Amino acid sequence: MTTGTPHVERSSTSADQAGRDSPRPGTVAVEARDLTKLFGTNRAVDGIDLTVMEGEIFGVLGPNGAGKTTMLNMLATLLPIDGGEARIFGYDVCSQGHAVRQLIGVTGQFASVDENLTGRENLWMFGRLQGLSSKRAHSIADDLLAQFDLTEAAHRPISQFSGGMRRRLDLAASLITRPAVIFLDEPTTGLDPRNRSQMWDTIRDLVAEGSTILLTTQYLDEADALAGRIAVIDRGRKVAEGTPGQLKTQIGTSSLRVQMAEAADTAAAVALAADLTGETPVVTLAGSGFSVTLNDANQAADVLVALRNHRLDITNATVEQPSLDDVFFALTGHTSGTPTSETEVNRS
Repeated sequence: MTTGTPHVERSSTSADQAGRDSPRPGTVAVEARDLTKLFGTNRAVDGIDLTVMEGEIFGVLGPNGAGKTTMLNMLATLLPIDGGEARIFGYDVCSQGHAVRQLIGVTGQFASVDENLTGRENLWMFGRLQGLSSKRAHSIADDLLAQFDLTEAAHRPISQFSGGMRRRLDLAASLITRPAVIFLDEPTTGLDPRNRSQMWDTIRDLVAEGSTILLTTQYLDEADALAGRIAVIDRGRKVAEGTPGQLKTQIGTSSLRVQMAEAADTAAAVALAADLTGETPVVTLAGSGFSVTLNDANQAADVLVALRNHRLDITNATVEQPSLDDVFFALTGHTSGTPTSETEVNRS
C-alpha cells in the first residue's frame, strides 16, 4: 500500500531531501505525544508517546487488537488524530499531511495490489499514481522487481502469486519514491518460515540503505530479531519501552525452569523456590513443573540443592535468559497472541 495523492514528478523539495539523505545520528524521524484515538467510548489508542530515530527499526509489539494498526494509521494520515500530536521529520501529521505523505511508505496487513494486473503492471500503476512519468515508472518497477527477486514472475497476474510474493510486491510498491520512513504493519503475517526469513532480510537491507522503519508485530521473535528498540502496547496503552535486552532485564537476569518427576511434588518445590529466590514461581500448564526468575544465576544451584535435600526428584532443569515472551507476560498478564477485546480486534 502506498500513500499520497497524485502529483507531478518532483524535484528535491525539503520533504524529498529528508528521504534521500543518509541517516543522521540524533535526528528524530517519528514523534508522537499523547496520541489518542476514540471509537465511541473505546479508547483504541490511549495517550501513546513514541520517538523513532532516523535509521533505526523501531518495533511496536502487542497482541491482536492492542491498537497497533490504529496508531500506525494515524501516523500515516490514514485516520484522524483525536488527541495529542504527531510529527514526521518535524512535519505535523494533522496540519501538514501532504508533506508527511511525501516522506512515508505504508505496507498494511493485506496486499493492496490489483489481482488482475501483473506484478510489473501493478508497480508501474503505483508509480504513475505517485506522479512519475511512464518511462520512469517502468524503470523503477523493473529495479524493484529485481531487488525483491520477482523478475521471473513480473509478467504473471497477481492471482498466481504466492503469499510471500504478494507481501514482497506490496512492500516494493511502498518504495516507489524511496520514502524516508516506512511503516510496516505486521509484514510477515501468514508467511511460511522461508518467506518470513526473506522478508526479515529485506527489512534489514532497507535500513542498511538508509530507511527508517516503524514495524508493528505480534510475533515476539520478530521484534527480538529486527528491532533495536521496542514499545510494548496493550489495550491501547504503551506499557514498556526499551531495547530487547533492557526489557528482558526488567524481569530478572535469568530464569530456572524445572520439570518434576512427580506432579504431586510441584507445590512443595514451588514453595522452596519462592522462599530461596524471593520471587513467585510460575507453574506449568501441566502442573508438573515451574519456572522462577533469578536475580542472581547462582540461585539456581540453591534451589536445586534444596530440592535434592527434600527428596523432591526432578527430570530436567535449565537456566535460561528471559525471552520477550516472558517480558510480555510479566507486563500484561497474557501472551502476545491473545486478543484484548472483540471491539479492539475489529477496530485496530
